[in-house]
Amino acid sequence: QVQMVESGGGLVQAGGSLRLSCAASGRTFSGYAVGWFRQAPGKEREFVAAISGSGGFTIYADSVKGRFTISRDNTENTVYLQMITLRPEDTAVYYCAAQIFTQSLMRSDAYPYWGQGTQVTVSS
Repeated sequence: QVQMVESGGGLVQAGGSLRLSCAASGRTFSGYAVGWFRQAPGKEREFVAAISGSGGFTIYADSVKGRFTISRDNTENTVYLQMITLRPEDTAVYYCAAQIFTQSLMRSDAYPYWGQGTQVTVSS
């Protein structure tokens, strides 16, 4: 098992920036791909970004491409999501999730391990 804990959420004005962190347990953390997902009130959970175990491969949703950057530091067992030029439509609870494989990275049901989420609110 791997335990995931998100942090770094908060309230920010449109155009601002936030950096989310996902801290994970386990010596084999580098063997897990990690994804970020978000869910806004009344909407379905949607894919945001994902990164391979080594950090050598990343993918992004079209809605965040060019604004968000996913990265990881396996020596610290941490994955980051740097978010810039935030928009009100980015408001959501953000979750990190892990899988031991690198498959179906945009599907939430491909990830067996999930954190509790952190709230991001972007005001107009």
